[in-house]
Amino acid sequence: MARSVLAAAARVARWADRALGPGGDSATADGKATLSDATARRAADALGLTVDQVRADWDTARLAGLVEVHGDSARPGWRLRAWDRDDSAVLRGWVALCDAWSLACPEPEDHEPAAVAEVVTAMPQVLSFLQLSAGPVPVPQLLDLLEQRVTELRTERCEVDYGPRPEAPDAPAVAPGPRPAPAADAPLRPLLDWALRALASVGALTYGDGQATLTPLGSWAVWVKLEQICVAAQSPAGNIEQGAEDMLRGCARLRPAAARAEYRAWLAARPVGSAVTELIAAARGEDALLRGLAFEALRVVGAPAEPEVHAALDEPALRPYALLWLAEHDGTDPEDAHEVLTREEATWLWVDTAAAVADHGEAPLLLRHLETAVQPTVPALLAEVRAVGHPRTVQVLVALAAAHPDPAFAKAVRRAAFQVHKGG
Repeated sequence: MARSVLAAAARVARWADRALGPGGDSATADGKATLSDATARRAADALGLTVDQVRADWDTARLAGLVEVHGDSARPGWRLRAWDRDDSAVLRGWVALCDAWSLACPEPEDHEPAAVAEVVTAMPQVLSFLQLSAGPVPVPQLLDLLEQRVTELRTERCEVDYGPRPEAPDAPAVAPGPRPAPAADAPLRPLLDWALRALASVGALTYGDGQATLTPLGSWAVWVKLEQICVAAQSPAGNIEQGAEDMLRGCARLRPAAARAEYRAWLAARPVGSAVTELIAAARGEDALLRGLAFEALRVVGAPAEPEVHAALDEPALRPYALLWLAEHDGTDPEDAHEVLTREEATWLWVDTAAAVADHGEAPLLLRHLETAVQPTVPALLAEVRAVGHPRTVQVLVALAAAHPDPAFAKAVRRAAFQVHKGG
């Protein structure tokens, strides 16, 4: 259903990608990838549409994130790139469109902006009622619910005036009280009609014959929103209000399933874009443990994290983690994902993981990590560890020498650590 609703928008977005992309020979006259009048006419001719249809589909593509506009230029969004292979990208695009329903249809011109904003704020409760009803609901019943919710919003905004007020000398003191809620400037029925038509235009509900019904897609979207609210309210370890770094530290001692639950709660409480940025920033820090945990949290994020994870390939400290993330995201079995790493990248990751174990684990765990090295012999391991130039190499080798029970092994590792320390 989401693909069907967005199919026309995806078609226009793909045309724009081909015709207006870098190096295209049919760019607009001003050299900008915007939908000017000339560009809209060209798109209409190429796609067999009217100019109005092209503009409407372009607007839908922007709201769904299929096209990203930056100033006077536009470029394909990650959802368009992932359209054919990732159903979650399509669903997220439709959810973005549904969230922007108030922009999908022009709002009534003869109503105060404040009244329009109140209706937009109140509609989630109306949609929740539709979802619980699981069938057609008469418009008068929805109007009654909307009026109740708007009245609640106006009452919540009332303020108590505690400031000084002039009084007659002999007037009795009057305790300050709440100001009365402002009366509605106009009936809400036309605004409800606008909201229902707008939600119908994005595929969230059907509207006609004096009643409204959520589509299966709209019902799913409301259920997802309610689930996010419940998840965010049930943060297992109480780290939901923390920044990414503190949240990851709080998850370090949790079992994997509990940590993933905490990641989901933390992600549900903030916009996905800023959450991904925070996690990548935490991964850039000096603590190798947080680096690994940050990418575990990014696995919970899924497809929306793909652009920033791709960008992390250019950073040596993040590249091995990003390669593994992308391989698993593309469907590679986690047990085989390490095959995408070069020998040097695998060694760098081994040292980074050893640093995390040395900082936060115990000697037996470090010795078990030694067994995971890809090198078949100790001399080969030491030679390649020294060659990758990881900034924590000396500390890792010293910790490994201290933990290992074999004096000969410990001596060789200490010698290697000394040589690295001296720049050899």
